[in-house]
Amino acid sequence: MFKTLFENVQQQTPLVHCITNYVTVNDVANVLLAAGGSPIMADAPEEVADITAICTALNLNIGTLNSRAVESMLLAGRQANALAHPVVLDPVGAGASPFRTETTFKLLEQVAFTVIKGNISEMKTIDAGSGTTKGVDADVSDAVTEETLDAAVAFAKRLADRNDAVIAITGAIDIVADRDRAFVIRNGHPQMAKVSGTGCMLSALIAAYCGANPEQTLEAAAAAVCLMGVSGEWAYERMLQNAAGTSSYRGYIIDEISKMSAERLEGGAKIESR
Repeated sequence: MFKTLFENVQQQTPLVHCITNYVTVNDVANVLLAAGGSPIMADAPEEVADITAICTALNLNIGTLNSRAVESMLLAGRQANALAHPVVLDPVGAGASPFRTETTFKLLEQVAFTVIKGNISEMKTIDAGSGTTKGVDADVSDAVTEETLDAAVAFAKRLADRNDAVIAITGAIDIVADRDRAFVIRNGHPQMAKVSGTGCMLSALIAAYCGANPEQTLEAAAAAVCLMGVSGEWAYERMLQNAAGTSSYRGYIIDEISKMSAERLEGGAKIESR
């Protein structure tokens, strides 16, 4: 499943325009380089449309939101739509404040998204117009478990149909779905939640994979989710071997992504179709 998707990223070096969280912007840039892509960060309203025009894909992340960024995201999103470039939305913390929730819906109304990626609480906010989050983390009561998995898959497909986008719900169990099909992914490690920015890095990876595989956006998003999860698992093993801490773990994740091959990704992916 992954060989062609992986090789397309390596061969095409997709240039991804990221208007993203300033807490994690350096990690986002480095993970794109590690994966075979290329990052460009521009958030001034005066240039975002021009920058988007020369890129392969656009990644919008509302993690550190302000009014200027909202204007830039709308301008860049419209330009990407006009050029038929893939656009990824990461509605970080949607439901945590009225500003974040209102911005999320403004973006959804004015920009056509290829992929919407977030935790289950953020996705429920998009579905219902309101929700609960613990800051930018999912509410414990929303967690996807083996017992709730079938309902969560049906929810993801319904949300994908409503938004005409691939939905990527991340958590202990990941779900990537369009209106007809879903992939359930069981990669990753709980330690990843102890590192700021793994979700932001994933959004950028999804944009790169969709940019290099625009005709297979469901599969591309699933490949990116597996790439991040497999790398997180191997990075954790390395952390244990070196008696290292969370700062090293963050770097190890990026290292593992940079060392990835299609064969290693295929062999490590724990993915099933629903």
